[in-house]
Amino acid sequence: MENTLYISLSRQMTLRREMDVIANNIANADTTGFKVESLMVRTEAQAPARMSDGGKVKFVLDDGVARDFTQGSLRQTGGDFDLAIEGKGFFQVTTGAGDRFTRDGRFTLSPEGKLTTQAGDPVMGDGGEIVLDLNRGPVAVAADGTISQAGERVGKVQVFLFDDRSVLAKDQNNLLKNTSNAAPVADTASRVRQGMLEGSNVNPILQITRMIEVSRAYESVVRTMENTSDLSRRAVERLGRVA
Repeated sequence: MENTLYISLSRQMTLRREMDVIANNIANADTTGFKVESLMVRTEAQAPARMSDGGKVKFVLDDGVARDFTQGSLRQTGGDFDLAIEGKGFFQVTTGAGDRFTRDGRFTLSPEGKLTTQAGDPVMGDGGEIVLDLNRGPVAVAADGTISQAGERVGKVQVFLFDDRSVLAKDQNNLLKNTSNAAPVADTASRVRQGMLEGSNVNPILQITRMIEVSRAYESVVRTMENTSDLSRRAVERLGRVA
């Protein structure tokens, strides 16, 4: 009987974690460049401390979060510093904690003229930080990331590509960090679109449907645990009467 409770409890924990992931997806359905996440689970045979016979039980365990990097829809904004990537690449920004990568192209200019994220982190170009002078005229960004003013090249937004995007882990401010030692490479296939932003690839209907499924699964596990406890109680009562 106890084995069923052990397994059910482990499943409850993963279901609660999955519910948190789904809720986060729904909350970021309108977040620029957000990528939908899903919980991965696995089973692992372990021997509970209370099992005297050394037997093992297969528990359900949290195996991390997978991220779907499918392209989100592009929407027109008309902003000179709103940039979207059409392809698989990422913008690179520099933070106090090191280099980070993002698909969120809601950029702006700092008082010093640096192209930065909404949080103030500099956007990196092919020659380092990108510095613009609005007195030179309107800013035009070509599909390859080249920035021009008054017909002259003044910089280039660099786009990077990862062979294995699973090495990217979520960080604050809608950024991703490279958790491997492999350096990204310059992405020449992706295209930069000025005056556009990439929307989230979250499908709210699918996420709400999945939330209902997880909620029902959780309730089913609760009923299983309650039935198991009830069977144990009745078994003890019957043994007491026989004795």
